[in-house]
Amino acid sequence: MSNEEGLLRYIAAGGKLDAPENASPRYRGELMRLMAVFVDSEMAGASGFADCINMAPGLRQRQIAARIVAEKLGHAEQVLRIMETFGARTDRYATLHPWEKRLQRGIDLGTKRPDGDMRLNVFHYPIMTWVDSVTMNTLMGHASVIQLDDLTRCSYQPLADAMTGILAAEARHASLGQAGLCEALARGGAERAQASVDYWFPRVVASFGRTGSDHFDAYKKYGLREHSNEELLSRWKTVVTGVLHELDLMVPQCASS
Repeated sequence: MSNEEGLLRYIAAGGKLDAPENASPRYRGELMRLMAVFVDSEMAGASGFADCINMAPGLRQRQIAARIVAEKLGHAEQVLRIMETFGARTDRYATLHPWEKRLQRGIDLGTKRPDGDMRLNVFHYPIMTWVDSVTMNTLMGHASVIQLDDLTRCSYQPLADAMTGILAAEARHASLGQAGLCEALARGGAERAQASVDYWFPRVVASFGRTGSDHFDAYKKYGLREHSNEELLSRWKTVVTGVLHELDLMVPQCASS
């Protein structure tokens, strides 16, 4: 039996890895890809939201936005430290890509990832107003909670431990985004909020990836993820449908796709 076969049997039996030397080359590659997607998304998300701080309508909202940005950068740093144990060069990661760069508003990438960094596609789109920012944070915040929860039980224990703490902070970010959206609606921003929901909803849907993803099959095999893209997306749609109905906002038609 090869080392790879032994590793797969160990993981299938519920075993956890706790150091780089325990990982096979294939396991290491899938784990590093998973962590890079997370780090790049946090870096890009924080950089994009930083531009929204001065859009906030009051000092309290600006403080909250600044805190979210700082915490997302902290989350990226935590996972970068794990990547360093595998030999990744992370000392220049902050300037590795133009994290603040965004596409034109009308472009829709779907699930096709452009060349460059590994951020989720939703972080390639521009945020235009404060209402737009809290709407995006509400929708993507709930997506992040569902996606990251799957990683709290992954087979690489240092990452699972990090994600447990990160998940609690990201859940708070989602709640803060939702509270900000409620405040915007109370100020009479229903029409703008609905337009933002219509814009961001399909783009957050795409952040869950393609149906029948080969990457998920590899993640599942190595115990890095439990639930398929379809399962996570279904869970998110249930959550945000309830949120939008509570806010008297309409669920876009693509929710049924």
